[in-house]
Amino acid sequence: MRKEFSATIEQLATQDESVLFITGDLGYSAFENLRDLLGDRFINAGVAEQNMVGVAAGLAYKGFKVFCYSIAPFVVYRCLEQFRNDVCFHNLPVFLVGNGGGYGYGIMGSSHHALEDLACLSSMQNVKAWVPGFSDEVEPVLQQIVAEARPAYLRLGAGRTCPPSSYQSGSFKVLHEAPGAGITVFALGPIANNVLLALSQNEALQAHVNVISALYFPLQLNDDILQLVQAAPQVLVAEEHVSIGGLAQQLSVQLLEKGVKISSFASLKAEGYPNGNYGSQAYHQRESGLDAEYLAQRLHYLLKTA
Repeated sequence: MRKEFSATIEQLATQDESVLFITGDLGYSAFENLRDLLGDRFINAGVAEQNMVGVAAGLAYKGFKVFCYSIAPFVVYRCLEQFRNDVCFHNLPVFLVGNGGGYGYGIMGSSHHALEDLACLSSMQNVKAWVPGFSDEVEPVLQQIVAEARPAYLRLGAGRTCPPSSYQSGSFKVLHEAPGAGITVFALGPIANNVLLALSQNEALQAHVNVISALYFPLQLNDDILQLVQAAPQVLVAEEHVSIGGLAQQLSVQLLEKGVKISSFASLKAEGYPNGNYGSQAYHQRESGLDAEYLAQRLHYLLKTA
């Protein structure tokens, strides 16, 4: 998604001279086009993320819309206090962009993984946290972030293009709707690609499973999504994030508050490091049961127990 991100920032910065871009010493061989285009509006803050967000808050207070870019854990955890106090409480247009959310940086280990980022940021005042699952969602998300001009977090990963028949409702996007569905899968961000891959390999799953992705927090759960869940009340949530403060927890609260009756609720989430080893993103997804093969097995089990 980084390619789509860079191209869209170039477009937005050309249209709006108040758009600034600050990088925490990252983006080499990716953002040279932005550096050349933006000139003084492109700032390399160095390996100083806390200062980067403090400077961004000051610039936003003066009327700029500021993107702060780094690896997801660096732009979230290192400057959490600055984002909370300087940006969120004042509702300023500072937009954190974290590349490689979840296990995205693989073998580089836990210091480079962001498994709790959405729990941290989506709970803060005035923040909207975006998790596009597909590469062609990046451009409209960025346009919306700039248009809303409020504190935001954008978690970038890797994904294919969105299914052509998909449609958005509130903070969700319906990716696959099966007339005879009894199961509803809610997937966070790029994990939706794994769910769709699992369905593509089995006609029975295609006929009995709805797939819905969550695009942003706080969740906005509209009536049409509720109707899909009520018609297919076996709910499975899949997310590359810890369960606390993630999609499963936030979704379950809304379903309870709205009085939606479900027959079962299961959560597949980032399990950390069960065996103490580090590997690729695909390796960690397999360890957490978030790969297409395990998702297919779990869905078949739900079909049998319906």
